[in-house]
Amino acid sequence: MDQEVRYNEPWILQRADPYVYRHTDGKYYFTASLPEYDGIALRRADTLAGLAGAEEVRIWNKHESGIMSFHIWAPELHYLDGKWYVYFAGSDKDDIWALRPYVLECADADPLTGTWVEKGQMQAADDDAFSFTDFSLDGTVFTCKGKRYYVWAEKVSVGKKISNLYIARMETPWKLTTAQVLLTTPCYDWERVGFWVNEGPFAIIRNGRIFLTYSASETGVDYCVGLLCADEDADLLDPEVWKKSRLPVLCSDASRKIYGPGHNCFTVDEQGQDIMVYHARTETEIIGDPLYNPNRHAMLMKIRWDAEGNPVFSY
Repeated sequence: MDQEVRYNEPWILQRADPYVYRHTDGKYYFTASLPEYDGIALRRADTLAGLAGAEEVRIWNKHESGIMSFHIWAPELHYLDGKWYVYFAGSDKDDIWALRPYVLECADADPLTGTWVEKGQMQAADDDAFSFTDFSLDGTVFTCKGKRYYVWAEKVSVGKKISNLYIARMETPWKLTTAQVLLTTPCYDWERVGFWVNEGPFAIIRNGRIFLTYSASETGVDYCVGLLCADEDADLLDPEVWKKSRLPVLCSDASRKIYGPGHNCFTVDEQGQDIMVYHARTETEIIGDPLYNPNRHAMLMKIRWDAEGNPVFSY
């Protein structure tokens, strides 16, 4: 029997960059970065609560060498055009920061038992000479007004590298059809702690607008969530239509022992209530490099909407 869901406390332990997808048949699927960063696993359950105890099935393992042999990060499971796709980032064990986005495809009905085929690196549009040429990760997919978009983080070199967010329209599930457009760069102090970072984007469309959350700063206790929004009828490839919140919408709360919340996605519970899935730590003392400390746990938060139709992120 499923345990009751508890909000804003560890739900699935040691699963960073959590992602939940509710399929058309009502079943929930869960994936996340594994602590060893060595492959991709899926869980399935009839309820959100059930995911915590569901069997974890490895669907793909890292390569022994070359591309996709190290730092397998932040998988997302999407169902597009009648097939399953996993978007994730990986690097080369001989060049561990050569992160690039990759795509897996499964044409079978059951993604846990089906055959997964490597589609290779995410492809830029034919006239785009810049996308995916440097450290690139955290790709996500959303559809608005019949158009499919890809949003991702990529570092650019101006002295030290800065991680920005970019958006483009998709031609196929593994290729873009438009050149990259810069969505946001870390311009505020809370986006620049340790590293200048905007990453981990995810979209939710409600009340005539699209809200795009993202994560900022280094992966320790200063990690936090920012927000962009645009009208769903606007040209989403026009950076001027996106409005950026001046302050983070979610950050550490010592009173709740929640530290470094971030890299979230959205789903709905069985009653249709909007739910944010995110990871956070429960301690401030981090042993070793925060990136390799496994104690980032998946958590759940109920999302409310205010009178103006904006999301309210509250512990």
